Amino acid sequence: MSIQKIYQYPDPVLRKKTERINVFDENIKKLVEDMVETMYDAPGVGLAAPQIGKSIKLIVVDITEDPEGEKKYMVMINPEITAHEGSQLDEEGCLSVPELTANVNRYKGITVSYQDLEGNSLELSTENRFAVVLQHEIDHINGVLFLDHLSSLKRSLYKKKVTKWLVKN
Repeated sequence: MSIQKIYQYPDPVLRKKTERINVFDENIKKLVEDMVETMYDAPGVGLAAPQIGKSIKLIVVDITEDPEGEKKYMVMINPEITAHEGSQLDEEGCLSVPELTANVNRYKGITVSYQDLEGNSLELSTENRFAVVLQHEIDHINGVLFLDHLSSLKRSLYKKKVTKWLVKN
């Protein structure tokens, strides 16, 4: 296992079209291990493959219930939101959009169809905070950043901030 580089806005890999995964082999399992290690090291509660430069439909999310207990995570391959309801406003941040948190309007409840590491088709219905995390990560595999959900003013201010960082470095 190895910690991967997390790409940050405005890197083009974050906007690139992702490919469906059709081969469920040791390479995918190794990539998942690397993603999990990277997510927890960051630290984050979710990570999508494009964030580490891989343009495939793969996300990992933390599902640890006891903060003192063993870390648990879920792998979703080719995840897709198939149903949604309601709305909620929740504060979000992103490992690929450093130094920015903002309230984002998301669906309150969602149903996601996805595949596991063996390629089995599964479905999950969830709501509240976990629904927000899944929507955020699924956005990543569709080339969407949480920045895109903000007002044009907030987006513009953040882009100016990033431009200043890039000029300094």
